[in-house]
Amino acid sequence: MSYQLYRDVDGVYIDREFEEKTVRSVLSYEPQQGDIFIVSYPKCGTTWMQYITYNIFNDGVRPPSMMDVFRSVPFFEGRGIRDDKDFPRPLAMKTHLPFSKQPYSEGAKYIYVSRNPYDCCVSFYHFANTIRAQGKTFDEFFESFVRGKVNFGDYFDHLLSWYAHRSDPNVLFMTYEDLKKDTEFCVLKVADFIGEEYGRKLRDQPELFERIVSNVGLESMKGLEKETKEVTQRRVTEPSTFPEGVRTKTVIFGGPVQKLFNCELVRKGVVGDWKNHFSPLQVERMKGRIALKTKGSDVMCLWKDLDLP
Repeated sequence: MSYQLYRDVDGVYIDREFEEKTVRSVLSYEPQQGDIFIVSYPKCGTTWMQYITYNIFNDGVRPPSMMDVFRSVPFFEGRGIRDDKDFPRPLAMKTHLPFSKQPYSEGAKYIYVSRNPYDCCVSFYHFANTIRAQGKTFDEFFESFVRGKVNFGDYFDHLLSWYAHRSDPNVLFMTYEDLKKDTEFCVLKVADFIGEEYGRKLRDQPELFERIVSNVGLESMKGLEKETKEVTQRRVTEPSTFPEGVRTKTVIFGGPVQKLFNCELVRKGVVGDWKNHFSPLQVERMKGRIALKTKGSDVMCLWKDLDLP
């Protein structure tokens, strides 16, 4: 019997490297007033939004490393709930949970980042392939993706579960493509959503706003990730290298920290890279999957201005 990479934990289809008790602690969490959740399907912009949120909360002070971002805005399913009393407030966390499994409260806030399925599939392929060093071809990963047999399950089920709540007052629904197109506008939008005082500060202090926008540019993030990899590879066995409570396992994506930083959290960061990967047959397969899964929904209108098949 072949080893199964994923398992079902109370309805969440997830990588086996996530501990069941940790995932269950997350699913049973009761959000507090003011909690902020950064949500997406994998490889749709969560790391970018983590970084944007970090910069807004920290007045654009560049973090020493990406690990400081992950410590400040941790990965919910990886960190788990040990004692929520020790969380800093306001609490911001990254999560990949669909709406039906997301700890929910009207007093909490949710930033959902979506990305077109073609580019998501390609980005997910590169990340999954490097973090596990499996050497899978894109064709092999594509088959798993369109069947929903990848980490955190089916892309379309996840997207549609949150799209239905896009107009809720405590949900900010964004797209990766909009973040790319107008980063300045999106940063202000996030700041206003987090708290009007944050948006007001950015408007009153143009230099602060410009610094944050510069910090969260993809090239700046790539530079910080490169620096972090170098430090991590040199000091990977030192406890200070890891986020709080971590020694050999990461709270970021379910794997050793050195394995995580062998891959690229920030790769190309472009829109349209799918054209370099999809065969004509795969385009038709994806179009069929989209038609089946989004029947009766206008969700694909999110990307009506893109050159999607």
